[in-house]
Amino acid sequence: MMLKDKVAVVTGAGGGIGREIAIAMAEAGAKVVINDIGASLGGEGFSASPAEQTKAIIEQKGGQAVINTDSVSEWDNAKKIIQTAIDAFGKIDIVVNNAGILRDQIFHRMTPEEWLSVINVHLNGTFFMSRAAAEHFRKQESGSFVHITSTSGLIGNFGQANYSAAKLGIVALSKSIALDMKRYNVRSNCLAPFAWSRMTSSIPAETPEQKARVERIMRMGPEKNAPLAVFLASDAAKEVTGQIFAPRMHELFLFSQNRPIRSVHSEPGWTPEKIAEIALPAFRSSFVPMERSGDVFSWDPV
Repeated sequence: MMLKDKVAVVTGAGGGIGREIAIAMAEAGAKVVINDIGASLGGEGFSASPAEQTKAIIEQKGGQAVINTDSVSEWDNAKKIIQTAIDAFGKIDIVVNNAGILRDQIFHRMTPEEWLSVINVHLNGTFFMSRAAAEHFRKQESGSFVHITSTSGLIGNFGQANYSAAKLGIVALSKSIALDMKRYNVRSNCLAPFAWSRMTSSIPAETPEQKARVERIMRMGPEKNAPLAVFLASDAAKEVTGQIFAPRMHELFLFSQNRPIRSVHSEPGWTPEKIAEIALPAFRSSFVPMERSGDVFSWDPV
């Protein structure tokens, strides 16, 4: 019961990773607000059914939960979602920013609408939800944010410029929240999940290599990500903030964050020609390779 007497909001909790996190938090003692608009993977359509299914599972296990079906992509809605927790349970302790959609497209074909729709849900939604909870966290001098990022942003991927940019933006937002709200004992961390869910079901599986990659991912159920989310939300992680973690099957990873890795110095300064002659050769061996998540995590999940 690591979350006993806590109140959590989990966005996108109608299925997949969000559902498993909501269920695990309820099993750990939290009262849960299940936020989900019930849309398709691309963000179309609305239904309360997915959230109702999550609520039924939680209640069958003896937990407490309420439903909110507002979209995180609008500021007024985010305030309503947080207010749902206050109205139902009297407070808010945990926000899990999990809601998301996909509009995958090769960059030179990506439309402004495909870009904005993904940014609005993932990045703007994470800001809106976090900002709406921040005043409550500040006043009570406690609170935990768990933001869902992705290796598509941390490492890279094809056809996901919108998603990758949003997910890496969430990392920077999380770090800023951690720095700005540390004085109020508010923590902010990122979790990069590995799981087979709606968000990964669109991965191409045409070539033998792609099929092998998808087969590896399919072995990892969304529930594998829930224990880390529960831990990060709990008082056991009271000293953990500003970090990036990833659960992969039975592995846990702590990610590095951007730091200088190589430097060169020229006493009289630099010209473009000197950079080409001196700096480029010195830096070349330290350039980050053009890899995707599947290239870096090339071994089977264990």
